[in-house]
Amino acid sequence: MIVAFRTATKPRHRLPGPAAALAICLALSSPATADENDARALLKGMSEYLAAQKTISLSYDSVYEVVSKDKQKLQLASSGTVELSRPDRIHVTRSSGFADIEMVFDGKTVSMIDKSENAYVQAEVPGSVDNLIDQLREKFHRPLPAADLLGSNVYDVLMADVTEVKDLGSGVIGGTECDHLAFRTKELDWQIWIAQGDKPYPCRYVITTTQVDQAPQFTFQMREWKAGDGAVSSDFSFKPPEGAKAMDVAALKELKGLNELPGNFSTGDAQ
Repeated sequence: MIVAFRTATKPRHRLPGPAAALAICLALSSPATADENDARALLKGMSEYLAAQKTISLSYDSVYEVVSKDKQKLQLASSGTVELSRPDRIHVTRSSGFADIEMVFDGKTVSMIDKSENAYVQAEVPGSVDNLIDQLREKFHRPLPAADLLGSNVYDVLMADVTEVKDLGSGVIGGTECDHLAFRTKELDWQIWIAQGDKPYPCRYVITTTQVDQAPQFTFQMREWKAGDGAVSSDFSFKPPEGAKAMDVAALKELKGLNELPGNFSTGDAQ
């Protein structure tokens, strides 16, 4: 069941220049009070809302930052779609300037195709989407975009190792008023913007790698959110395009489009 929602916007007061910055610093450094409990309740409400949705579809834009060895921060942008039917069906696409990827999972087999190379791989991964998320991350090293938000228990996944919680009030993402929450762990900072009202879906998710020089971020912003009847059009079947080359799963790394970095980047030039 949904735990808590706030439809009223927290008061905002505009202060000029340095006064505004000082006010923000003071607000963010104040001791945790009921706001921390509010933030936890809002995140828990989002998690329970997501778990209750049998079908979900969305479009997304993501930005993945890297830092070159000469300290230049670079952003790699991509867009895609997600269709999810619990407990064991998912269809994901991702397009960027160097990749055109599609992944389909039917509860038994995961199929990944790099359309730019017209090559695909398939692997047996029977079970739920939760299991697929774990297998893609741990065994195949190809995590799903924003996989933390797609499982059946988002709250426990996100709150693991959290040491600090902040409720930052309201923000607007894509025209939707959201609750803005911030969290810290020893290695990461992360923020989430949750739509206010009776459908508390995530609108933006930002992860900051604080242990890496220049603190690069991953940003995942959702749009065209749908849940329930009519949300999903995919039948979660995979048919390779004509002439597509089937590759052994051991050759997964050879599909360039499945990598986060394009060919003109290398691990020696980015952190």
